[in-house]
Amino acid sequence: MDLIVRAVDVGSGNTKFVTAASGADIRCVSFPSVAYPSSDGLPSWPSGDRRKTTFIPIGALFYEVGPEVALAADTFRAKQLHDEYTESPEYMALLRGALGMMKVSHIDLLVVGLPVALFAVKKAALEKAMTGKHDVGDGKTVTVAKALAVAQPQGALVHYASVHQKMAEINGYDATARAGKLLHGLGFGAETHQRAVSEFSGGWRVRLNLARALMMPSDMLLLDEPTNHLDLDAVLWLEQWLLKYPGMLMMISHDREFLDGVGTHMLHLHEGTAKLYSGDYTSFERQRSEQLRQQQIAFEKEQAERAHLQSFIDRFKASAAKAKQAQSRVKRLAKLAGTEAVRAEREIRINFADPPKLPNSLTRLNHVDAGYGDIKILGKVGFGLEAGDRIGLLGPNGAGKSTLVKTLVGELPLLAGERTAHPDMELGYFAQHTVESLHEGQTPIDHLREIAPGTSVQDFRDFLGRWNFPGNRAFEVVDGFSGGERARLALALIAWRKPNVLLLDEPTNHLDLEMREALAEALSIFPGAIVMVSHDRHLIGLVCETFWRVADGKVELFKGDLDEYAAWLRSRNAKSGDGAEPKRKTA
Repeated sequence: MDLIVRAVDVGSGNTKFVTAASGADIRCVSFPSVAYPSSDGLPSWPSGDRRKTTFIPIGALFYEVGPEVALAADTFRAKQLHDEYTESPEYMALLRGALGMMKVSHIDLLVVGLPVALFAVKKAALEKAMTGKHDVGDGKTVTVAKALAVAQPQGALVHYASVHQKMAEINGYDATARAGKLLHGLGFGAETHQRAVSEFSGGWRVRLNLARALMMPSDMLLLDEPTNHLDLDAVLWLEQWLLKYPGMLMMISHDREFLDGVGTHMLHLHEGTAKLYSGDYTSFERQRSEQLRQQQIAFEKEQAERAHLQSFIDRFKASAAKAKQAQSRVKRLAKLAGTEAVRAEREIRINFADPPKLPNSLTRLNHVDAGYGDIKILGKVGFGLEAGDRIGLLGPNGAGKSTLVKTLVGELPLLAGERTAHPDMELGYFAQHTVESLHEGQTPIDHLREIAPGTSVQDFRDFLGRWNFPGNRAFEVVDGFSGGERARLALALIAWRKPNVLLLDEPTNHLDLEMREALAEALSIFPGAIVMVSHDRHLIGLVCETFWRVADGKVELFKGDLDEYAAWLRSRNAKSGDGAEPKRKTA
């Protein structure tokens, strides 16, 4: 409901007031600042001699005010402008007369002008007097929810009315509270809310830009990869926020679970054309697959992909009885049934080569305290990796997921406890900022040559071709690469080393859907151990068989699946009162 904001100023010559406000257009009316009292009860006029005035009851008297009351003499005006004028019955009659002429029964905010000389001593009393229900004659009343007295220089009436009307229209009065909830939902701690933007990293600035977009009242919201640089908790929060958004949402995203959760229509851009599909992303894939089948897409290719997908599903059905997470994985794989034609159309195929050595016990943390310097983030961590483990790390933003990964890598020194590793362990580590570590001015070939200086260029080209850097792309400097291409190259450099342990911290940032699907398939058949932090529920749900929750300074096994984790997170946030409601732009 729109707030009703009005303004009135009882001047020495005229009483001015706002009758309507719409956007930047403010309509003002005035009448002489004269209030004639009558002691003979409610006056009346012959029907043929009706004046444009009204009679305002103040105590036992009625005061006639309005446009046709003649201006008083100088002596009368002088009497009115004494220091107690604002407490006089004449003044109150003029204010109530203005209220009646506004032709509204309720005012959310009434702005009342006061002479500058009287402002300090009369402000509180006037605001109290004007708040509440007022008799404006003819059996009518006007209720003022809140009154605000302002120092009234010439011309300020329209300014204040305009400003407060605009604040009401943009929900400005609750802006601070909404901003705090938005920032909290996107992972900003309360201690950061007043911090200068220059102190934030690039990833946090991306989050801040997203918060600004969500904060703005709007009828249409345009989002380009909103889940980039978000952790899973923030993605789940954003999904719930967008589901409540009352306007039209148009977004670009490569997170299929996010698209399934939020999207109602998919616009497919392909070979210079655009086609709109009804439903979520999974529905789009099935519709698209059906269209391709109708166009007699290569039948043999489709059948080969169908067999591949079935073997993919069959592999994990056998373990469904071992863990609840396996059941969740089978459910997610089942969503892919009927999409074989779309998957067969996909050009990108990648793989992580089998490691030369794969010891059973790879690394372990025993009674470890982890953190930065003297600041402990995690305590008494007992965490081990064995061949074939596929572990997903879950937990609120800032709880220590990246800290745990860095500790496993050996990037962070232990505050306490012990870290052991098999001598044949070979780590492949993808950090959130790995993409930024690529060398400007160098080509993909140059990056590989640093790793394996004695390898032939043709071997490099063959390998990079499998990671979708065909032909001369292998010789182009990375400066002109997109974010997705840089992320793909970073993953390729890891795969070249043939690791037996993959530690992946948000590996899908900047990757498109096709590449994410290829990565999910490659990781699902990787024989080594995997530890993954990701906001991409599709990827982590397909790849990971076990989940560990990092929260409240502890690392512990989470016995549920991703759906149960989402429910746990919603319950946790509900108890803390987090979440800002989206606002549609008001007229």
